[in-house]
Amino acid sequence: MTSPLNPLRPEELDQLTRETVRNYDDSARSFWEGTRDHDVSQNIAALLGAIEAEPPFTLLDFGCGPGRDLKTFAELGHRAIGLDGSPNFSAMARAHSGCEAWTQDFLKLDLPAETFDGIFANATLFHVPRQELPRVLGELAAALKPRGVLFSSIPRGRDEEGWSRARYGVYHSLESWRGFGETAGFQEIRHYYRPDGLPRERQPWLASVWRKP
Repeated sequence: MTSPLNPLRPEELDQLTRETVRNYDDSARSFWEGTRDHDVSQNIAALLGAIEAEPPFTLLDFGCGPGRDLKTFAELGHRAIGLDGSPNFSAMARAHSGCEAWTQDFLKLDLPAETFDGIFANATLFHVPRQELPRVLGELAAALKPRGVLFSSIPRGRDEEGWSRARYGVYHSLESWRGFGETAGFQEIRHYYRPDGLPRERQPWLASVWRKP
């Protein structure tokens, strides 16, 4: 897996989105069975604990998948809206959580301005190609209220980019990811590695919490 030598053309961006979404759509049920019991309470607490507004919060679960975390946010009393590129996931999320769930291409977002107190992007933003990431992060920032919070968890790496098991992804280093967040105008609150309590070499996930000024 290597970074593209040349910028990806619009038709290539459309293709990588279609192929990645198709892979998730085709494996939606097995994905749900394999992830429904994952404990991401540390990540949920990191987002909610950084929000300065008075609860209940208006939250966007960006890349909500089948709705596991969307349901958790709703059960905690917040107004939670899901968004996923996979139509199958969006339908499953609505059924599982009872919440609204939008189907949107991550590279063609249509988000309301200054609406959300927090955005929860758990294991999702790494599917955005590097060349498109500044724009996408800017669109997420625009959807946050002033002082709103973005949580992200991504598989860490050495800035590799490309296809892995029929899904397109980018595996950022901390330095790279920080650069993208700061360029988008976010202020870093904190970062940590997961799963918690393991040696660094057994912590493949980089979690970070950011504030919109």
